[in-house]
Amino acid sequence: MLMSKASRVRVEGPLASLAVRFRAQLRTVGYGPEWSVVQLRLFASLSRWMSSNELEANDLTADQLNEFFEERRIHGAVGRVPASRNGPLVAFLRAEGMVGIPEEPPGDATDELVARFRRHLVVERGLRVSTIGRYEDATRTFLAAIGPGVDLSALDAERVTKFVLQEAERRSVASATNIVVGLRSFLRYAFVEGLVCRRLDAAVPTVANWRASALPRALEPGLAKRLLGTCDRRTAVGRRNFAILHCLWRLGLRVGEVAALGLDDLDWRAGEIVVHRKGGRDERLPLPNDVGMAIVGYLRRGRPCSSSRALFLRARPPFGPVSPTAVRWAVYRSCDNLGIPRFGAHRLRHTAAAELLAHGASLEEVAQVLRHRSVDTTAVYAKIDRLALNAIALPWPGGVA
Repeated sequence: MLMSKASRVRVEGPLASLAVRFRAQLRTVGYGPEWSVVQLRLFASLSRWMSSNELEANDLTADQLNEFFEERRIHGAVGRVPASRNGPLVAFLRAEGMVGIPEEPPGDATDELVARFRRHLVVERGLRVSTIGRYEDATRTFLAAIGPGVDLSALDAERVTKFVLQEAERRSVASATNIVVGLRSFLRYAFVEGLVCRRLDAAVPTVANWRASALPRALEPGLAKRLLGTCDRRTAVGRRNFAILHCLWRLGLRVGEVAALGLDDLDWRAGEIVVHRKGGRDERLPLPNDVGMAIVGYLRRGRPCSSSRALFLRARPPFGPVSPTAVRWAVYRSCDNLGIPRFGAHRLRHTAAAELLAHGASLEEVAQVLRHRSVDTTAVYAKIDRLALNAIALPWPGGVA
């Protein structure tokens, strides 16, 4: 049985004995798997911080907890973690009677509204952490644009449409789309909560973004192998990055899927690997021999000794799972070593699709490898299958074909 992501979070230090109860509390209040992992990592971080400061569980004070949060903020470790004195971590500690922390004084109306919206997205809709962050950003941008202290009940469709048009003029297509999707979600929430008098999500215009208009950018033939050759397999980091690049290129994995791989996801007897897809779906893929050998090389002579069940670990203590950012940097370092401009890890996924087509695979087969739910998503790769396109291209009238 595969371990859940939440169960993989290891808590050491003075709070270790409370970890099971904290997990149960998160489930009770409705936190989904991904947000439970976020909160458990914050819980584990606090426990390590207390251990490094020689604090026992009963020694924790409100001032010390604020110091912990401040250190995380200074070092840029907060990210999307709602590390406030009204968050689930502090609520749990207060309920356990460990620390006398007064309730956080209420912020302004915008902060309170966004906090309620966030809880709706976490508990009621169970969205991914990254998606919730984008929806929050869109909501804050909208509320800032309409001005502080505005009565949402007086909001009308004209004001909503005007805001979107103004944002679309100064943003890229992808950024404008994030604003539109996030704003629609917030306006639906506002209507259900009675904050607006009518449904206004329909007033949000759609961003013009013609489907399959972009051409997938695959690497030049042979460049992927040259990138692999830049990994110094005499070092632990080199062997790790060598295996990561294989997963990106030969399996066509996304960076988040590579970072989420665990030791329990490898079925050596069956020659398969379990991939944790977007949306919480898992899928088994065949494990090619070269990918398996690259992983074995890392496990035998590169992976640090750790209780973590993640496949790829950080190169420096604490030896926890690599982040998606670390996976991207494995590609950047190979580009630097090869002396070429950096490109994103997703280019290796495009390259996997292009090479499959070049070797005669059908779009349906490529869709299975890339784990697309619909072959329509894969159809964009038909535009880079030049041999197939040449076979159906018609001669130009009056000219040479």
